[in-house]
Amino acid sequence: MTSSPSRRTVLGAALGVASAAAPAGCSGSRRGDGRTAVRFLGPETPDTFRAVIRGFERANPGIRIDYTPVPPDQLGDVLQLRLSAKDSAIDVYAVDQPRVPALSARGFLTDLDRIADRTRSAVTPEQYAVSSWDGSLRSLPIWTSTQYLFYNADLLAKAGVALPGAAPADRWSWERTKAAGRRAMDRAGADAALLLEQTDLYYGLQPLIESLHGGSGITGKDMLTPAVTTQGWIDALDWYRALFADGSSPRGIPSYQLSSLFTSGRVPFFVGGPWNLGAFAGLEDFTWGTAPQPKFAHGRAVTPTDSWSWGVNPYAEHPDAGLRFMEYAALTTEGSLSTVAASPLIPSNRKAFDRYAADLADKATKSTAGVTTIMRYELAHTAVSRPRSIGYTQFETVMGSAFSDIRNGSAVEPRLAKASGELVRTWERLR
Repeated sequence: MTSSPSRRTVLGAALGVASAAAPAGCSGSRRGDGRTAVRFLGPETPDTFRAVIRGFERANPGIRIDYTPVPPDQLGDVLQLRLSAKDSAIDVYAVDQPRVPALSARGFLTDLDRIADRTRSAVTPEQYAVSSWDGSLRSLPIWTSTQYLFYNADLLAKAGVALPGAAPADRWSWERTKAAGRRAMDRAGADAALLLEQTDLYYGLQPLIESLHGGSGITGKDMLTPAVTTQGWIDALDWYRALFADGSSPRGIPSYQLSSLFTSGRVPFFVGGPWNLGAFAGLEDFTWGTAPQPKFAHGRAVTPTDSWSWGVNPYAEHPDAGLRFMEYAALTTEGSLSTVAASPLIPSNRKAFDRYAADLADKATKSTAGVTTIMRYELAHTAVSRPRSIGYTQFETVMGSAFSDIRNGSAVEPRLAKASGELVRTWERLR
């Protein structure tokens, strides 16, 4: 969500200065008030966590949370550097959920089995599983995710295209969506047919591949055998390549700018996550709606999921206080809801999710009338997690490069074969 990838690379410019100026230990430098300072590292802007930090500090007046933001595309490298050095100046940090196995294998996540039963009761089984590794709970899940097909109602009406339905049973195919988008280009002057927010990122492309039964791309008993040359992978990425080759989707535009291109009114369809709902809700003179993410006509419905968990640094100066903060954010209804107060992400806590979904439904507008139904259905029936492997970090990097090359015109089969070879060589070091 990651992540995600990250789906929030737009934050990079805003956070770059802050993170560059935050060497190890600096976030704990303010100790004059006598409180225990828990140092927290994550990929979001400070506004995102302001509510949960304030709520926790009110309930725990002896603890202060010092948050340091790091751009999402730099977080992995920063954690690798600092945790490898056994840096005690991080107490709690955000974990992209498919990286839990690798971080656990490196000894970078504290075992949380002492609160396993409470966690299992508080969150969904899927979120418990993706926050665990090798039979132990290694992190606490904070958010999960899904994606929607957002559409420009005015542009589709101008092109004479019927609007997609919000009911899961009315889910469009990728083929139909692209064809409708091409019609909007031809008849309404749209600049493109379809935008995929997660361009070149596995989180966004896994549903295409798995819709055609291509598999996750990783197999084997130890989940260190590449499987990226199956027919499903080839067919899905042939479609992806053609999307850009024929001009249906633009090249050369960073992922974080695609939502703005959609809201400019120049593109009929945009596939993106719930984090867009808040930004879209405040738009004037723009009529938009939501529908289920498409599937292939002869494939199955698959949607992406997972997001961020939080973990305790084994070398933390204040691990117990850090864990208390994590428990508040993940295992209490109030704390979980406060993590989504500034952004419409989806809480992993089940009671918080029920209140969150009910609130979305109560506040629904014409544009968001189907959001809650879609979200509930996808999380229950179509969500597929990213593969769980200690080699996932390398997998995402290798495949991201392959996706980019294919989007820019590389032939699919030889490029996937090259990626498979790269993974074999890379993963040999992990066996």
